[in-house]
Amino acid sequence: MTGFPLYLIYALPLLLLWLGWTSTARLRSRRNLAVLHDNVQAGLMEPNTLHPIIDPARCLGCGSCARACPEKSVLGIIDGKAALIEPSMCVGHGACATACPTSAIKLVFGTETRGVDIPLLSPEFETSVPGIFIAGELGGMGLIRNAIEQGRQAITHVARRARQVSANGQDVLDTVIVGCGPAGIAASLGAIESKLSFVTIDQATLGGTVAHFPRGKLVMTAPATLPLIGKVRFAEISKEKLLSFWEDVLSKTGLKPRFEEQVTAVLRDGDLFRVITSRGVYRTRTVLLAIGRRGTPRTLDVPGEELDKVVYRLIDPEQYAGRRVLVVGGGDSALEAATRIAEQPGAEVTLSYRNASYSRARARNRDLMDRYVREGRIREVLQSRVERIDHDIITLARGEERHAIANDDVIVCAGGVLPTQFLHDAGIGVEKKFGAV
Repeated sequence: MTGFPLYLIYALPLLLLWLGWTSTARLRSRRNLAVLHDNVQAGLMEPNTLHPIIDPARCLGCGSCARACPEKSVLGIIDGKAALIEPSMCVGHGACATACPTSAIKLVFGTETRGVDIPLLSPEFETSVPGIFIAGELGGMGLIRNAIEQGRQAITHVARRARQVSANGQDVLDTVIVGCGPAGIAASLGAIESKLSFVTIDQATLGGTVAHFPRGKLVMTAPATLPLIGKVRFAEISKEKLLSFWEDVLSKTGLKPRFEEQVTAVLRDGDLFRVITSRGVYRTRTVLLAIGRRGTPRTLDVPGEELDKVVYRLIDPEQYAGRRVLVVGGGDSALEAATRIAEQPGAEVTLSYRNASYSRARARNRDLMDRYVREGRIREVLQSRVERIDHDIITLARGEERHAIANDDVIVCAGGVLPTQFLHDAGIGVEKKFGAV
């Protein structure tokens, strides 16, 4: 009996720790289940790109995957097993698979119900059209370090192919690089290193997809090797610091991309290609596509949309303080833009949406939107469409009614037109992946 109290002295703290841990785990599980239910209700269960699937027989429920994910909210533990709770937020980092100690995670494209078109590529990153290559997000690699590596490797194969094509005329380039994100920059530096004649074109600005992340967003990358620069080491840095790094790379290397120039077609011209853009035509031996999968923003196609005050994503809410802003759309991006701008001092926000409810937005965004509408911080005009945009007003149509609203800025959050048709027109073969590697 003398040992009994000693046993309790050791056992009781362990019991209390175990009870505390199980209580916390159950609470976390319920929260994650609520997030998952939220996304199921909103119809947001289809990942947009490369994403994890989890083998429950191998999963230990340790949470390493959730902790490793830079997006933080994509994975969660439910009833002792990892689960993809916010699939639409996954951007294909792949850190979860690397962190899993039991190899319970593999990365795939598409799902059983929704296929994802992936271009057919050779090991040299060449498409089904000889001379056209793809690197980076369009080929499925959204992770920055992988995109850099693909761009670096792809340009060596581009250079080899370009040297095999003979052409008359001094206006013929070795390659046209389309896109100035991580893959496009790496490829462009490789083109300088290989002494290729080339141009780099981007329909927007420096940084590709990263440039369109919200201000202050953390970007996870890892050591990577850039031609002319060498090995660069990153951990977790902000979008702004990463873009500053790219600007420094351009300054040091003399790389001069042609921004705000959109490629509209890539056509075969004998042994060459003609790359047709919004500013002209380039004749080239090869083409490297380093563009994103989000494609071109979907436009409203209304008079006045060409005005400078119209943009297609929210970058910095603070710039709209004291401004009269119209947000167009009814998904998460539109609701988040409207509510964040409404929080800025002096901002007047109107949201226009063609439908009667926000059925494809998360509950927390819908709830916050409803609250701000009740408080008068946002003017909500459902079942409406933009009819016309002028310098200081916009005209909304709602049935037979017309509403003229004073306006300084318009943010269109209507999604993007995927580049599938562009690939088809260029003759590039694609395959639809249904939850496959």
